[in-house]
Amino acid sequence: MKHHLDWSAYQTAGQGDAYAGIPAAGGDLARAVAVCINDRLCQRASKGVMCPSFRVTGDAAHSPGGRVKVMKAALNGELGAEAFAGDELAQAMELCVGCKGCKRECANQVDMAAIKIEYRAQVNAMRGVAHRDWLMAHLPDWLRHRRTLRRLIGWRNRAPWLARLGEFVLGIAARRRLPEPAAVPYRAPSVHAVPETSGKDVVLFVDTFAMHFEPEIAEAAYRVLSAAGYRVLTLQAAPDDDPGRALCCGRSWLSLGQVERARDEARRMQDALLPALESGIPIVGLEPSCILSLRDDHLKLGLGENAAALSRQVYLLEEFIAREHDRKRFTLEFKPLPPGRTLVHGHCHQKAVGAMKSLRKVLRLIPEFEFEFIEASCCGMAGSFGLEAEHADISMRMAEIDLLPALRGAPDAAVLANGFSCRHQIREGAHRSARHVALLLRDALKVETSC
Repeated sequence: MKHHLDWSAYQTAGQGDAYAGIPAAGGDLARAVAVCINDRLCQRASKGVMCPSFRVTGDAAHSPGGRVKVMKAALNGELGAEAFAGDELAQAMELCVGCKGCKRECANQVDMAAIKIEYRAQVNAMRGVAHRDWLMAHLPDWLRHRRTLRRLIGWRNRAPWLARLGEFVLGIAARRRLPEPAAVPYRAPSVHAVPETSGKDVVLFVDTFAMHFEPEIAEAAYRVLSAAGYRVLTLQAAPDDDPGRALCCGRSWLSLGQVERARDEARRMQDALLPALESGIPIVGLEPSCILSLRDDHLKLGLGENAAALSRQVYLLEEFIAREHDRKRFTLEFKPLPPGRTLVHGHCHQKAVGAMKSLRKVLRLIPEFEFEFIEASCCGMAGSFGLEAEHADISMRMAEIDLLPALRGAPDAAVLANGFSCRHQIREGAHRSARHVALLLRDALKVETSC
């Protein structure tokens, strides 16, 4: 069996354990699947990150443990020679939203999000990439023609007949609005030369979503870091790379099983960041799914030491500020904001790596700021999952577990959510606008700064 991801980190998993139940085929992937000890912790309906699909359906088949059971059967040859293209495995994996909750809350840290990527890559290799998956994954490419794309999405969102046509032809839910690119993308000062380490240098990685959809978030992050005395360097493509191609972590391709293209984007990212990696300069980003891809998923792309170095050197904005504050290097003071409570919804990947602690620390830097974390699992949008016609309803049902009731219970509260998909789901499900922490910190600056 040819693997599309690198599973070598599991090569000793279950070794010598007669009860590990490692499938007969699949090599290190089989060992990654077999770390599940069937304690059914994933089949609980209580509060927590794990597992939104089980919590919605109540069906054990839609829990990580249920998926492991079917995956083991497939790797043991019990589902036929082409099990990865069969219905049983498809049904088991369909509602996994890649939230990484199982990797955090499972006793043995089953990485079902990565297993699903491998599954989708296997299906793509056997059947070819579905038209909708190809279209969604290539969003960073489409944004090279952003004006045309903006007009098309605007027409689709405002013309119900066009939305219905899109559902019929492509399977994109007519009832869901598509995010529209901003009129003007983010532009920042460029630094092409290898920087000298000053101890206060930082590379700001502006992801596809902040670059093209919400540039004000990147602008706010730049202002906050600059006001704190950091020299903010903008990530640029390597000199021998195509200057017309924006740098991307490859998340859209990776989540839809198009691993080779994701690997290509990861290599480009590493090449561009090589000067920063060699100089030890921190890389700071804004979108949890992108930053956690660099820290976690890229390690399974088989790209060597540079990927490992990047995973140790990349931070979410709030993680970086919290770390620097603890080291007495971030001494910027903030002013109080207008009174009122703020509800905070964490992105699944933030929760999966424990990054919510850093967010709490940073919010406490704002004097008199009143906030409350919403205890919820996945919002249900999960990238393109909530836009898919067959998943639009269950996507909203996931939001109804905890998130939307919490928002309805506090109609006057402001909302903070760092995930692009989360903000979109909140806008659709609660008709509320959620803000990124960078915007909050910008508004709390005591002194005016400019980009």
